[in-house]
Amino acid sequence: MNELIESIRNLAETYAANLKSKIETRTEEMKTDDNAHYLIYRVLGISNEQGQHIDLYQNTGRFLYKYAGSFLEDAVTSCLKFRFPEGAKRTVKNTIGQKPKTFEIDFLNGNDAIEIKWRDATTDGDHITKEHTRVKVIKGHGYTPIRLMFYYPQREQAIRIQETLKTLYAGIGGEYYGGDEAWSYLQAYTGVDLQAILTQIATERTPNNGHQ
Repeated sequence: MNELIESIRNLAETYAANLKSKIETRTEEMKTDDNAHYLIYRVLGISNEQGQHIDLYQNTGRFLYKYAGSFLEDAVTSCLKFRFPEGAKRTVKNTIGQKPKTFEIDFLNGNDAIEIKWRDATTDGDHITKEHTRVKVIKGHGYTPIRLMFYYPQREQAIRIQETLKTLYAGIGGEYYGGDEAWSYLQAYTGVDLQAILTQIATERTPNNGHQ
């Protein structure tokens, strides 16, 4: 277990360093950007200085969300691999439609086809259609679709879409776990309390922040 914890800590260090590098590079790039669009910001009551901060946060925010999702997926996969070394990513053919040609299973362990999501705040109706197809395809290949989403969205429309997906999974014989249920499922499934491990790493990296 200590080896797993150390590997997750090293993973966090790598992701943090890469994120820092990306943000620093983009910050430098933005110093030479054409800011003519600030005219429209000013029309809407946003000063040039505010506009600079907003553009910077928007750019760095995109990197943060991407890296946060990838890091958590890798950390969860590490826990799954720790308990089930034979498990792995798997691509299956789309047997229902033409697009996409294949669907990826984040972690296939026996018949358990586990999808890992750190957060899904989509409000796009097409997302439901694609996910419906994906779940039916995976079920058709003889696997049990299991969705783990560790952070539930905040907005009402996005929450409704997740509730629809949860019903979809249940209706086809799959399993859906969101928020605290996802953390609990992972711990029961692997014997690893990833949330506690991440909380400890977060405390080490940001000791003055008491929030998870």
